[in-house]
Amino acid sequence: MATDYTPGELMVAAAAREIYDGEVVFVGMRLPLLAFCVAKELHAPAAYGLFESGVIRDRAAPVMPYTMCDPPNIAGAAACTPMATVMSLLQRGDVDLGFIGGAETDRYGNLNTSYIGNPEHPTVKLPGSGGAADIACLARRLVVIMPHERRRFRERVDYVTSPGFGEGAGWRERTGVVGGGPSALITTLGVFEFDSSTRKAVLRSIHPHTTVAHLREETGGILEIPDQGPVTAEPTTDELSIIRRYDPTGFWTGAQ
Repeated sequence: MATDYTPGELMVAAAAREIYDGEVVFVGMRLPLLAFCVAKELHAPAAYGLFESGVIRDRAAPVMPYTMCDPPNIAGAAACTPMATVMSLLQRGDVDLGFIGGAETDRYGNLNTSYIGNPEHPTVKLPGSGGAADIACLARRLVVIMPHERRRFRERVDYVTSPGFGEGAGWRERTGVVGGGPSALITTLGVFEFDSSTRKAVLRSIHPHTTVAHLREETGGILEIPDQGPVTAEPTTDELSIIRRYDPTGFWTGAQ
Protein backbone atom coordinates (compact mmCIF):
# COMPACT_ATOMS: atom_id res chain seq x y z
CA MET A 1 0.00 0.00 0.00
CA ALA A 2 1.09 3.56 -0.69
CA THR A 3 1.58 5.98 2.20
CA ASP A 4 1.84 9.29 0.35
CA TYR A 5 -1.50 10.22 -1.20
CA THR A 6 -4.20 12.86 -1.01
CA PRO A 7 -7.70 12.40 0.41
CA GLY A 8 -9.00 12.81 -3.15
CA GLU A 9 -6.85 9.93 -4.37
CA LEU A 10 -8.13 7.76 -1.53
CA MET A 11 -11.71 8.65 -2.48
CA VAL A 12 -11.07 7.67 -6.10
CA ALA A 13 -9.60 4.33 -5.04
CA ALA A 14 -12.57 3.67 -2.73
CA ALA A 15 -15.01 4.60 -5.50
CA ALA A 16 -13.27 2.35 -8.04
CA ARG A 17 -13.70 -0.61 -5.68
CA GLU A 18 -17.47 -0.11 -5.82
CA ILE A 19 -17.46 -0.98 -9.54
CA TYR A 20 -17.76 -4.69 -10.31
CA ASP A 21 -16.76 -6.43 -13.50
CA GLY A 22 -19.44 -6.50 -16.18
CA GLU A 23 -21.52 -3.73 -14.63
CA VAL A 24 -23.17 -0.85 -16.48
CA VAL A 25 -22.05 2.29 -14.65
CA PHE A 26 -23.52 5.79 -14.93
CA VAL A 27 -20.21 7.53 -14.36
CA GLY A 28 -20.95 11.19 -13.80
CA MET A 29 -18.29 13.87 -13.37
CA ARG A 30 -15.14 14.64 -11.39
CA LEU A 31 -13.79 11.84 -9.20
CA PRO A 32 -15.98 9.08 -10.73
CA LEU A 33 -14.32 9.76 -14.09
CA LEU A 34 -11.05 8.64 -12.53
CA ALA A 35 -12.65 5.80 -10.58
CA PHE A 36 -14.01 4.30 -13.80
CA CYS A 37 -10.53 4.39 -15.37
CA VAL A 38 -8.99 2.67 -12.34
CA ALA A 39 -11.65 -0.04 -12.24
CA LYS A 40 -11.42 -0.72 -15.98
CA GLU A 41 -7.66 -1.25 -15.83
CA LEU A 42 -7.44 -3.24 -12.60
CA HIS A 43 -10.49 -5.33 -11.77
CA ALA A 44 -13.50 -4.53 -13.97
CA PRO A 45 -12.37 -4.79 -17.61
CA ALA A 46 -15.87 -5.69 -18.80
CA ALA A 47 -17.62 -2.72 -17.15
CA TYR A 48 -19.42 -0.23 -19.38
CA GLY A 49 -19.44 3.49 -18.67
CA LEU A 50 -22.47 5.67 -19.47
CA PHE A 51 -22.26 9.45 -19.57
CA GLU A 52 -25.18 11.86 -19.46
CA SER A 53 -23.98 13.49 -22.68
CA GLY A 54 -24.90 10.27 -24.53
CA VAL A 55 -21.44 8.67 -24.63
CA ILE A 56 -21.11 4.94 -23.96
CA ARG A 57 -17.62 3.56 -23.35
CA ASP A 58 -16.40 -0.02 -23.17
CA ARG A 59 -12.85 1.15 -22.48
CA ALA A 60 -11.37 3.93 -20.40
CA ALA A 61 -10.68 7.22 -22.14
CA PRO A 62 -7.10 7.42 -23.49
CA VAL A 63 -6.36 10.54 -21.41
CA MET A 64 -8.24 12.40 -18.70
CA PRO A 65 -11.54 13.94 -19.86
CA TYR A 66 -12.17 17.03 -17.74
CA THR A 67 -15.81 16.95 -18.72
CA MET A 68 -17.91 14.14 -20.13
CA CYS A 69 -18.07 15.96 -23.48
CA ASP A 70 -14.31 16.40 -23.94
CA PRO A 71 -12.75 14.91 -27.10
CA PRO A 72 -10.86 12.19 -25.12
CA ASN A 73 -14.22 10.85 -23.95
CA ILE A 74 -15.49 10.75 -27.52
CA ALA A 75 -12.41 9.12 -29.05
CA GLY A 76 -12.79 5.34 -29.15
CA ALA A 77 -16.23 5.38 -27.53
CA ALA A 78 -18.49 2.39 -28.15
CA ALA A 79 -21.27 4.80 -29.08
CA CYS A 80 -22.09 8.51 -29.10
CA THR A 81 -25.85 8.73 -28.83
CA PRO A 82 -28.53 11.27 -27.92
CA MET A 83 -28.89 11.90 -24.21
CA ALA A 84 -32.30 10.24 -24.31
CA THR A 85 -30.67 6.93 -25.22
CA VAL A 86 -28.54 6.65 -22.08
CA MET A 87 -31.37 7.97 -19.91
CA SER A 88 -33.64 5.28 -21.37
CA LEU A 89 -31.18 2.64 -20.14
CA LEU A 90 -31.87 3.94 -16.64
CA GLN A 91 -35.61 3.69 -17.22
CA ARG A 92 -35.23 0.12 -18.49
CA GLY A 93 -33.42 -0.87 -15.30
CA ASP A 94 -30.18 -1.64 -17.12
CA VAL A 95 -27.88 0.54 -14.99
CA ASP A 96 -26.20 -1.35 -12.15
CA LEU A 97 -24.44 1.56 -10.47
CA GLY A 98 -24.73 5.33 -10.58
CA PHE A 99 -22.38 7.93 -9.11
CA ILE A 100 -23.59 11.35 -7.98
CA GLY A 101 -22.51 14.10 -5.60
CA GLY A 102 -24.36 16.45 -3.29
CA ALA A 103 -24.10 19.73 -1.42
CA GLU A 104 -26.08 18.35 1.55
CA THR A 105 -27.08 14.90 2.75
CA ASP A 106 -28.95 13.43 5.70
CA ARG A 107 -28.98 10.13 7.59
CA TYR A 108 -31.10 8.46 4.90
CA GLY A 109 -28.88 9.49 2.00
CA ASN A 110 -31.22 12.12 0.55
CA LEU A 111 -29.22 14.69 -1.41
CA ASN A 112 -29.67 18.39 -2.00
CA THR A 113 -28.05 20.12 -4.97
CA SER A 114 -30.77 22.75 -5.46
CA TYR A 115 -31.28 25.24 -2.62
CA ILE A 116 -29.73 26.17 0.72
CA GLY A 117 -32.35 27.61 3.02
CA ASN A 118 -36.04 28.06 2.23
CA PRO A 119 -36.52 26.98 -1.42
CA GLU A 120 -38.91 29.90 -1.94
CA HIS A 121 -36.28 32.39 -0.74
CA PRO A 122 -32.97 30.50 -0.70
CA THR A 123 -29.76 31.93 0.69
CA VAL A 124 -27.86 29.97 -1.98
CA LYS A 125 -29.11 28.68 -5.34
CA LEU A 126 -27.23 25.55 -6.39
CA PRO A 127 -26.97 24.00 -9.89
CA GLY A 128 -29.90 21.62 -9.47
CA SER A 129 -30.35 18.04 -10.56
CA GLY A 130 -29.14 17.54 -14.09
CA GLY A 131 -29.57 13.78 -14.35
CA ALA A 132 -28.88 13.13 -10.66
CA ALA A 133 -32.52 12.62 -9.67
CA ASP A 134 -32.97 10.09 -12.48
CA ILE A 135 -29.86 8.19 -11.41
CA ALA A 136 -30.89 8.23 -7.74
CA CYS A 137 -34.39 6.97 -8.57
CA LEU A 138 -33.59 4.37 -11.22
CA ALA A 139 -30.09 2.88 -10.82
CA ARG A 140 -29.93 -0.50 -9.09
CA ARG A 141 -27.60 1.06 -6.55
CA LEU A 142 -26.15 4.47 -5.93
CA VAL A 143 -22.77 5.67 -4.67
CA VAL A 144 -22.51 9.24 -3.39
CA ILE A 145 -19.18 11.09 -3.36
CA MET A 146 -18.85 14.41 -1.53
CA PRO A 147 -16.64 16.44 0.80
CA HIS A 148 -17.19 15.78 4.50
CA GLU A 149 -18.05 19.03 6.29
CA ARG A 150 -20.39 19.61 9.20
CA ARG A 151 -22.55 22.07 7.24
CA ARG A 152 -23.23 19.39 4.63
CA PHE A 153 -24.60 16.79 7.10
CA ARG A 154 -28.14 17.80 8.01
CA GLU A 155 -30.91 16.34 10.16
CA ARG A 156 -33.05 16.94 7.10
CA VAL A 157 -31.80 18.43 3.85
CA ASP A 158 -33.30 21.77 2.85
CA TYR A 159 -34.51 20.31 -0.44
CA VAL A 160 -34.53 16.75 -1.76
CA THR A 161 -33.03 16.95 -5.23
CA SER A 162 -32.09 13.27 -5.39
CA PRO A 163 -33.87 10.84 -3.05
CA GLY A 164 -31.99 8.33 -1.00
CA PHE A 165 -34.16 6.34 1.39
CA GLY A 166 -36.56 9.22 1.99
CA GLU A 167 -37.94 8.94 5.51
CA GLY A 168 -36.40 5.54 6.22
CA ALA A 169 -37.12 1.86 5.76
CA GLY A 170 -39.84 1.09 3.21
CA TRP A 171 -40.07 4.64 1.87
CA ARG A 172 -38.82 3.86 -1.64
CA GLU A 173 -41.17 0.88 -1.91
CA ARG A 174 -44.20 2.87 -0.69
CA THR A 175 -43.56 5.74 -3.07
CA GLY A 176 -42.75 3.61 -6.11
CA VAL A 177 -39.10 4.68 -6.47
CA VAL A 178 -37.84 1.60 -8.24
CA GLY A 179 -34.04 1.83 -7.94
CA GLY A 180 -32.13 0.23 -5.10
CA GLY A 181 -31.03 3.43 -3.38
CA PRO A 182 -27.66 4.41 -1.92
CA SER A 183 -25.23 1.62 -1.16
CA ALA A 184 -22.26 3.78 -0.16
CA LEU A 185 -21.39 7.34 0.77
CA ILE A 186 -17.72 8.12 0.18
CA THR A 187 -16.42 11.31 1.79
CA THR A 188 -13.07 12.93 2.50
CA LEU A 189 -13.14 11.37 5.98
CA GLY A 190 -14.71 7.92 5.61
CA VAL A 191 -16.97 5.48 3.83
CA PHE A 192 -20.57 4.92 4.98
CA GLU A 193 -23.11 2.28 4.02
CA PHE A 194 -26.84 2.07 4.69
CA ASP A 195 -28.32 -0.35 7.21
CA SER A 196 -30.67 -2.81 5.52
CA SER A 197 -33.21 -2.56 8.36
CA THR A 198 -33.27 1.15 9.22
CA ARG A 199 -31.80 2.54 5.98
CA LYS A 200 -29.71 4.93 8.07
CA ALA A 201 -26.13 5.63 7.09
CA VAL A 202 -23.61 3.77 9.26
CA LEU A 203 -19.83 3.98 9.20
CA ARG A 204 -18.17 1.28 7.12
CA SER A 205 -14.61 2.57 7.48
CA ILE A 206 -12.72 5.64 8.63
CA HIS A 207 -9.96 7.03 6.43
CA PRO A 208 -6.40 6.65 7.72
CA HIS A 209 -5.75 10.39 7.77
CA THR A 210 -8.55 11.28 10.19
CA THR A 211 -9.65 10.55 13.77
CA VAL A 212 -12.92 9.47 15.33
CA ALA A 213 -13.15 12.80 17.15
CA HIS A 214 -12.73 14.78 13.93
CA LEU A 215 -15.20 12.56 12.09
CA ARG A 216 -17.80 13.06 14.82
CA GLU A 217 -17.25 16.81 14.84
CA GLU A 218 -17.66 17.12 11.08
CA THR A 219 -20.75 14.86 11.05
CA GLY A 220 -22.50 17.05 13.62
CA GLY A 221 -24.19 14.25 15.55
CA ILE A 222 -26.38 13.27 12.60
CA LEU A 223 -24.85 9.77 12.44
CA GLU A 224 -23.61 7.48 15.17
CA ILE A 225 -19.84 7.06 14.96
CA PRO A 226 -18.39 4.11 16.93
CA ASP A 227 -15.27 4.51 19.07
CA GLN A 228 -13.47 2.00 16.87
CA GLY A 229 -14.04 0.62 13.43
CA PRO A 230 -12.34 -0.62 10.28
CA VAL A 231 -9.90 1.67 8.52
CA THR A 232 -10.34 2.35 4.80
CA ALA A 233 -7.77 0.45 2.76
CA GLU A 234 -5.14 2.82 1.45
CA PRO A 235 -4.67 3.17 -2.31
CA THR A 236 -2.45 0.51 -3.79
CA THR A 237 0.60 1.37 -5.85
CA ASP A 238 -1.27 0.29 -8.99
CA GLU A 239 -4.33 2.42 -8.13
CA LEU A 240 -2.18 5.49 -7.50
CA SER A 241 -0.20 4.94 -10.66
CA ILE A 242 -3.36 5.00 -12.78
CA ILE A 243 -4.86 7.96 -10.91
CA ARG A 244 -1.71 10.01 -11.37
CA ARG A 245 -1.31 9.04 -15.00
CA TYR A 246 -4.76 10.46 -15.68
CA ASP A 247 -4.53 13.36 -13.22
CA PRO A 248 -0.81 14.25 -13.07
CA THR A 249 -1.35 17.81 -11.81
CA GLY A 250 -3.94 16.85 -9.18
CA PHE A 251 -6.65 18.83 -10.96
CA TRP A 252 -9.36 16.60 -9.43
CA THR A 253 -7.53 14.92 -6.57
CA GLY A 254 -4.93 17.32 -5.28
CA ALA A 255 -7.13 19.73 -3.33
CA GLN A 256 -9.60 17.30 -1.76
